[in-house]
Amino acid sequence: MVRRWRIVAFFLIVVLIGSVIGINTKQVTDNIVLGLDLQGGFEILYEVQPANDGDVIDQQAMISTVRALTKRADVLGVNEPNIQIEGENRIRVQLAGVQDQNQAREILSTQAELTFRDVENKEMMNGSDLVEGGAQQSFDSQDNSPIVTVKLRDAEKFRSITEEISQRGPLENSLVIWLDFEEGDTYAEEAGKENPKFISAPAVQQVLNTTDVMISGNFTVQEAQDLANLLNAGALPVSLKEIYSQSVGAKFGEQAMDQTVTAGMIGIAIIFLFMLLFYRLPGIVAFVTLSAYIFIILQIFDWMNGVLTLPGIAALILGVGMAVDANIITYERIKEEIKLGRTVRSAFRAGNRRSFSTILDANITTLLAGAVLFFFGTSSIKGFATMLMVSILVSFLTAVFLTRLLLGMLVESRLLDKRATWFGVNKKDILDIATTDENTEVPTRYDNVDFVGKRKIFFTLSAGMILAGLLSLFLFQLNLGIDFASGTRIDILSEERISVETVREELAALDIEVKDIVVAGNQQEIAVARLVGVLDQNKIAEVRDYFEGQYGADPTISTVSPTVGEELARNALMALGIAAIGIIIYVSIRFEFFMALAAIAALLHDSFFILAFFSLTRLEVDITFIAAVLTIVGYSINDTIVTFDRIRENMKKKRMKTFEDLAEIVNKSLQQTFTRSINTVLTVFIAVVSLAVFGASSITNFSIALIVGLIAGTYSSLFIASQLWLIWKYKQISRPKAKKQPETNENPLV
Repeated sequence: MVRRWRIVAFFLIVVLIGSVIGINTKQVTDNIVLGLDLQGGFEILYEVQPANDGDVIDQQAMISTVRALTKRADVLGVNEPNIQIEGENRIRVQLAGVQDQNQAREILSTQAELTFRDVENKEMMNGSDLVEGGAQQSFDSQDNSPIVTVKLRDAEKFRSITEEISQRGPLENSLVIWLDFEEGDTYAEEAGKENPKFISAPAVQQVLNTTDVMISGNFTVQEAQDLANLLNAGALPVSLKEIYSQSVGAKFGEQAMDQTVTAGMIGIAIIFLFMLLFYRLPGIVAFVTLSAYIFIILQIFDWMNGVLTLPGIAALILGVGMAVDANIITYERIKEEIKLGRTVRSAFRAGNRRSFSTILDANITTLLAGAVLFFFGTSSIKGFATMLMVSILVSFLTAVFLTRLLLGMLVESRLLDKRATWFGVNKKDILDIATTDENTEVPTRYDNVDFVGKRKIFFTLSAGMILAGLLSLFLFQLNLGIDFASGTRIDILSEERISVETVREELAALDIEVKDIVVAGNQQEIAVARLVGVLDQNKIAEVRDYFEGQYGADPTISTVSPTVGEELARNALMALGIAAIGIIIYVSIRFEFFMALAAIAALLHDSFFILAFFSLTRLEVDITFIAAVLTIVGYSINDTIVTFDRIRENMKKKRMKTFEDLAEIVNKSLQQTFTRSINTVLTVFIAVVSLAVFGASSITNFSIALIVGLIAGTYSSLFIASQLWLIWKYKQISRPKAKKQPETNENPLV
């Protein structure tokens, strides 16, 4: 009997999901805060140093510095500035959407210690004598020039100072006002005015008993406003040194956003189409659950007050491909059960039960890689890792539980009992149930493929490619980006085609030494220049002003000090090592030690080929490259686990005594899971290729690394990992067992 209420419930739930998504999506997306790489802005990592000899950088000094920087960010009008302490003496500042980046950098790093000195540099007053928040930008009543007025705490102290100075001679009766005075600075009537720390030196000819002081200094209105804001924000209790910076032009961010979202829509649409054509009715259910998955991801990110970055969008798109994997694993298992002659209802239950552990293991290994990325990554990579981990968790819930709920309603209605073709199964492939038992194997189109018999060919091919890769690395090494080699990178955006020669000439005119220049973009409109050395703040401001005036768009400028470059390289190696150890431990617990070793050997194989490919093609290796490698480390083991899971299942059906017994199990497992392995990789491959072709140029190398890793990972999962396990496992079972000593009642000491 058809249980129509289940069908009605199915459509009601689908309508409900669609309504919730349709009503709330715009509000959710509008609420999500965009990172600086999507809306422009800059990020700076400061090393905190003592402002004066004898000062100590402790936790209280770091907290006070963060407070001062936060006040300055508020002055700039930045929405939700991100200012965090890192380690013992570093502070990372992220200001997304800031309009004038040069002004912002100046305001952030200026010490802002105002001092009043005599002409011999003796300090008479300092910033502690000012009333908090008492500085204002105003205009001189005589000539209407911009000035800054400040309010003093103690009128009597100011009266005493002006009385002393007014009694000096005409060349010594000036009260010199300095901002961030340092030892070695001297005042002279002409030279002093050329010193940017010098504000003004009004002559004091009478005693002033007041708390109101006017500071003039040939200011523009903006300069006077900035000085007033700095004084109100308070002086920094420390000195700040830039050791890493990235400034992204607003047009760069806007272009990156548009391109990557477009790439995502194209990739997701192709994935949906593939699922519909290959799996039919379950593909429709996957369409619904994946739509819910994308909405839930965005909603959770909104609740977390997360900052969406360009790598984060890439992780979301990548997550769609991964989310489909769980559906494919389940659907392929259901198809196998249908081919054995079972009813759709029975096949649905058995397929769900037998696929659950495989999906769980595959997701946990990828989650492990995401956690390592988050722990060791920089800010943008942390955003990628966060989105990746959230994607994995949500995909597990939607692909496993929501899919089972929706598809289960249709199956349990009994409407599909005789409609196996709706699941992508041809009637001619269905066996007679009377001729099958629990040991019956489903025929596949790969039954005649001897994977094990060709293992020497696979090993030889891999060995040859490894040798070629080692040769390439020895001869060419890696084209390290500034993340690891330190230096400066400038991305220039033009409305028209731009040439290497033009950019080289323009940088030479700015007296900047260029290491190399690469032109990119669909219309060759982006030039990427890498420079020798790290540009200072003033030079960065000069470069920004020049190229904004030349091309009408702020360039993106990144600087990495040698110290940070070494740390990033060290952290990258640690991340890879920890991820490998974690996978060994987990796979050993869930499967066995030899499977864990084989999986790690395959992952090292995959990681090496990504390195070799980048060495041979001279593509730049930056921090997103490490994110790609770790993502592959977590993901490529999915196919390996799918195969190992089937090997473990088949081992229960047959005793293993000889090499032939083991080889038969491995061959059969590979034949049974081959289609599943290809399809799971294919969906992720579609998403990544879409990112590479249509996405922003800043993540092109990241996408290429993923493509190479996916190809190498599929190859190693099918042709390397299981064959290595076969060899090691046979050595274990063929090892002679120690003979038991015959029992005796004789005392060996007698």
